[in-house]
Order: sequence, then C-alpha cells, then structure tokens
Amino acid sequence: MKKLFLIAVVLFCCVFAFSACANNETTDEPNNNEQVNSENDNEAVDTVAFTGEYVVDLEYVKNAVGQEDVIFLDARGPEAAASGTIQGAIAMIWQQLADVANGQSGDAMWGTILPADQLSEVLSANGLDMNKEIIIFSNAQDGWGDDGRILWTLLAAGYENVKMVNGGYEYLAENGVPTQNGASEPVPCEVTVTAINEDHLINTDDLAANYDNYVVVDVRADEEYNGQTLYGEVKGGHLPGAIHIRYTDLFRDDTTLKSNDEIIAMFTEAGISTDDTIVTYCTAGIRSAYMQLILEMCGFENTLNYDESYYRWCAVNEVE
Repeated sequence: MKKLFLIAVVLFCCVFAFSACANNETTDEPNNNEQVNSENDNEAVDTVAFTGEYVVDLEYVKNAVGQEDVIFLDARGPEAAASGTIQGAIAMIWQQLADVANGQSGDAMWGTILPADQLSEVLSANGLDMNKEIIIFSNAQDGWGDDGRILWTLLAAGYENVKMVNGGYEYLAENGVPTQNGASEPVPCEVTVTAINEDHLINTDDLAANYDNYVVVDVRADEEYNGQTLYGEVKGGHLPGAIHIRYTDLFRDDTTLKSNDEIIAMFTEAGISTDDTIVTYCTAGIRSAYMQLILEMCGFENTLNYDESYYRWCAVNEVE
C-alpha cells in the first residue's frame, strides 16, 4: 500500500508540474497575440482611405462615368490625354486659368489666377458648367498637383461642386475605369465669375509684410529645398525658416493619398498645429495648391497657397 501511495504521489506531482508549465506557456501567449494584433492594426491604419470634401475614390469615379451632370477634366492636358484618358473627359492645363502670357516667371503676379472677366471667358469656352459636378484627375505623386491647382482655382472662382480623384490616371485605368484615346471636345457654356475669393491665397507683398505671423511650408523636392535651380529660378534655396514637407509625402506607393491621420501626424511631428496660419509654396504654386487643399480637409483651416511662390520670392527677397 505504501508503495502504491508513493507512486500516486509521484504521478500527482508530475501532472501538477506539467499543468504549471502549460499555464506558464499560455500566460506568454497573449504577448504574441498582442504583437500580431498590433501588426494587423498597423496594416489597417496603412490602408485607411483619405476622406475629404473635395476628394472622390475609385468606385465613385466608376459610377460617375457617363453621367450627364458630370464633367471629367484631365488636368494633364490634351497631349497626355492623347495616349489615354478617362472616358468622356475633356483636357486642360492649369496655365489656361493663370496669368502666364504677361511677362515671365519671377515677375510680379506671374502665374496667378486670371482676372475674373478673362477667367470667365476661358471657363465658358472649355464648358466648365457651374451647374454640373466637375471631377478632376492627374498623375498623383508622379505629377505636379495640376488637379489640385485647377480645383483650387475653381473654388476661388465660385464653383461649389468640384472634386479631385484619389489616385493618378494610371491607377484609375488599371482598376477598370473606362478609358479612351484623346480628350473629348468641350461643350461651351456660359460662366460668369464675379470675383476671385482670396480666402486661401496670399501674394508676395502680404507674406513679406507679415512673415512672422505664418508657418511657411515648402512642398518642393529635396534638391529644390537644398538649393538646386531646376526650373529657371533666379537663385536656389528656400524661404527663411520654411518647414520642408514634400508634396510627394502625401501619397502611398499605389498613388492614392495616405489617410487623414497619417497626414495630420506628419504635420504634427513637424511642429505644426491646426491653430497655425500656414502658407504653402512650391516653385509656381501648383504642388502647394494641392497641399493647401489637403491640409484644409485635414482640419488645418487657416491655410494659404502662395501662388507667386518661389519664382517670385527668390527674385525680390532673401532666401536661405
């Protein structure tokens, strides 16, 4: 009996020890699960779509193609559209809506929005009916933000129902949006611009006079910010104290925009808050117009696009 009792005790101890080990291993498991869940959460954040008043996604575009009350505008221009564009799209370039015929880059007010009467004529001739929805697309980070610049101009002209597409033309074409070779002919209409709304723009004189009141953001590429003159600038460098956040930093590898939270974090980490009055600039106010719109949609409401931009500033003011 004693021998049987001892055997029973030994077996009990073995079972207890095994259970304890099993419990210890189970206790370690939540840490692994937390790591996996954390990785999954990060992946989820990375795939969250950008949302905003002026941005539409792939499915929206697919549903809008062929609708009579929608105008698609290819901001890459007629030459690019000749090789492929969205079905039914007309094509324009931002320069058609800007004062580029008088003088040259670096001159006062070169590249700024046309006066209201001239702008009305161009918009009418190109059929940009204020009573229809206008959806603009371009090349995302592989381009210059032309879609943003045109949208920014239309908003300043008094348009309300204007959008730009999340993703470049190639992204749309590769994901099943119907295409055609060559832009469609615009249908002229009557457009009257009574005044240019300047709520989200600033000129050189105003910026220089109140410089310390603004947080200035340079959205150009690294080489531009660091002093290379790639596009005929009078001299290289950047505006004094300008924070460098590249236009291309807004996008993912698939040409769609990063999520609102990712973009907000990018600016917050650079020391910029929603209470700041932010001035964005690039070389000629194109990429910076796109950036201004994105910031506005992310809650940075006090944002201004400096449309004379670096061309003009470096011609008349000091740079770093």
